[in-house]
Amino acid sequence: MALASLHWDDRFVQQLPGDTDRSSRRRQVRKAVWAHAAPTPVAAPRVLAWSAEVADMLGLTEDEVTSQTFADAFGGNTLLPGMTPRATCYGGHQFGNWAGQLGDGRAMTLGEVQTPAGHLELQLKGAGPTPFSRGGDGRAVLRSSIREFLCSEAMHHLGIPTTRALCLIGTGDDVLRDMFYDGHAAMEPGAIVCRVAPSFLRPGHFQIHARRGDTETLRTLVAYTLRHHFPEIWAAEQEATPAACVRLLDEVVRRHATLVAHWMRVGFVHGVLNTDNLSILGLTVDYGPYGWLEPWDLDWTPNTTDAGMGRYRFGWQPDVVGWNLTRFAEALLPIVGEAAPLEAVLESYETRWLAAHGQMVAGKLGLRGFEASDKDLWDDLSGALSAFEVDMTVFFRHLSGVPLGEGTEVDRIAAVAEAFYAEPFPTERARLAAWLDRYAARVRSDAMETADRTVLMHRHNPKYVLRNYLAQEAIDLAAVGDLSRVHTLLEVMRRPYDEQPEHAIFAAKRPEWARHRAGCSQLSCSS
Repeated sequence: MALASLHWDDRFVQQLPGDTDRSSRRRQVRKAVWAHAAPTPVAAPRVLAWSAEVADMLGLTEDEVTSQTFADAFGGNTLLPGMTPRATCYGGHQFGNWAGQLGDGRAMTLGEVQTPAGHLELQLKGAGPTPFSRGGDGRAVLRSSIREFLCSEAMHHLGIPTTRALCLIGTGDDVLRDMFYDGHAAMEPGAIVCRVAPSFLRPGHFQIHARRGDTETLRTLVAYTLRHHFPEIWAAEQEATPAACVRLLDEVVRRHATLVAHWMRVGFVHGVLNTDNLSILGLTVDYGPYGWLEPWDLDWTPNTTDAGMGRYRFGWQPDVVGWNLTRFAEALLPIVGEAAPLEAVLESYETRWLAAHGQMVAGKLGLRGFEASDKDLWDDLSGALSAFEVDMTVFFRHLSGVPLGEGTEVDRIAAVAEAFYAEPFPTERARLAAWLDRYAARVRSDAMETADRTVLMHRHNPKYVLRNYLAQEAIDLAAVGDLSRVHTLLEVMRRPYDEQPEHAIFAAKRPEWARHRAGCSQLSCSS
């Protein structure tokens, strides 16, 4: 079997400059967008899990995906005809500081395939070292691979733009990792995820050439990006003109304003929003030390590396994305030639984000639309939820059941009490009760039918998200050879807005044992 369902067409390699050095030695790659790479064979590749939807999108049958030929190809042991493996060159700002050349250190693209959904890039994460590995082994461990595989698919089914995951491959090899960079390295089972997206281009791909003064390569990359990923701009300009670059920035800004509103809607915290961890297409990309907000806390970050600074905390994600977009605009400046038109686009980011945020708030609260006074309503709710531990996902899911009748005798708190991690103090309880009274009055003013409001709220407030402790439980079982929880969570997260009473246990708030446990509270970039 040659996996004939995959029709390879690698325009990236054909149309963008590559490094002439075909070796895998670590080096600075200049005047090139990509460098040759080759997966390092593993001991015993085996398909541990796969996404039926992504396989179908690629035209792959179940027999193909479950074959040893597939495991060998996507575990890095063989190359199929048409594959042209490579790693790409990019730079980036990490934690606000320019880090120079970074590149695909443990990811490599096998190539692109033609599908009814368009060209899709297939990329392995954890397939071995590349010229950009900077001393690393290019491998990934099972725990981080399970987290990426499950979260990629969970985000898609939540309706959030994201890269996808085709499969999770066990390698049969162990990998040495220091989970918290604290001197306690240990051997862990290795794994590889195959990620799928129309493109994995990031702002950092443009930054590196602008920083090096290589305007020719930058212009070529911009033209390629427009031609294949923003065809409406390309049709009008036909080359990487200043006007085309301004329009490109405008579209990237628009997409990210919507993306970050989605993250805030469901409580997703990316954890490491460097400029090399943003997608030029406005997709969620690079699932590393991410986390899901459990107790409502605008200052929470899942990344231990960021614990002191809090740069990538939940409530600051809109600002950080705006900062990153400014860095992308700077990378386009050598072509545009003047800052003013780029600055004008950047100024629109806050307006767009606030508009998307308002729509998100209206949906979460079950309102016909977002009015100016609703900002105070939302801000006051955030303050009330921050006063004691209230589970975000459970609270908003149950908010649709709050009684709306008039009168102080109405016990609205009972409808959301399941979200409390502990009984609130009387002052905290009174504060939340007062807010719920205001909320009920606001909803009554909309005069929306109860059934319509419930449908609206359930469409914006998922019952199931990939909570940190759920992923960790799946990881613990997988480490001893039991993949059943990975498969169950994959199924549950396919319908995150449905009740699924048979899986209600996965909608429960975080158990106490997970409060401080590694993998359930915070993670490192090694995760």
